[in-house]
Amino acid sequence: MRKDRAKYVAILQAAVKVMAESGYYNAQVSRIAREAGVADGTVYLYFKNKEDILISILRETIGEIIERVQAALTGLEDPAEMLHRLVFLYFRGLAETKDLAMVTQVHLRQTNPDVRRKIGDIMRPYYRIIDRIIERGVERGMFRPTIDRRIARRMIFGTMDETVTAWVLTGAKYDLVALAGPVVDLLLGGLVRREDERWRREPDRKESLG
Repeated sequence: MRKDRAKYVAILQAAVKVMAESGYYNAQVSRIAREAGVADGTVYLYFKNKEDILISILRETIGEIIERVQAALTGLEDPAEMLHRLVFLYFRGLAETKDLAMVTQVHLRQTNPDVRRKIGDIMRPYYRIIDRIIERGVERGMFRPTIDRRIARRMIFGTMDETVTAWVLTGAKYDLVALAGPVVDLLLGGLVRREDERWRREPDRKESLG
């Protein structure tokens, strides 16, 4: 059976809304179907179960963010600017829809170990981008050569992840994207050589990356 992309997206969008309102465990497939304007059985033509819907939400979200980041990094050589674009686009991607951020930052954390393993697989390409930025910084002499790459990656993504989670849990009452600059400055403070001040950004720099 040929699947309708528009219907697939409609079901995912409905699931995001329902899960954000009710939580993952209380989100009924019948309610998701009703929100999407389809029959209950139609949902199962596109997804195996509710867990599959949740994983698909993350896959679509991260896939889109990765595409944006890869496009934004094309041709860049400056590790500090690469890191800034990575953080900026991650924050912007999740800030675009509060419900989506609620699902990815809160409800995905309440799932079983098997789901968490699948989440790790989905996130791996994003982690590789972070690794590439770290390597570029070391190669260009901006980042300390003694940096533990794995710890650095965890520091970078962990800081980004916690910043988004805090924004969600406080009701998304402030501008998440505006935090990209301060977060990057903080991260670079732990990465760069002590004698290298090239990474410092002007405080009035406009966040306009398209």
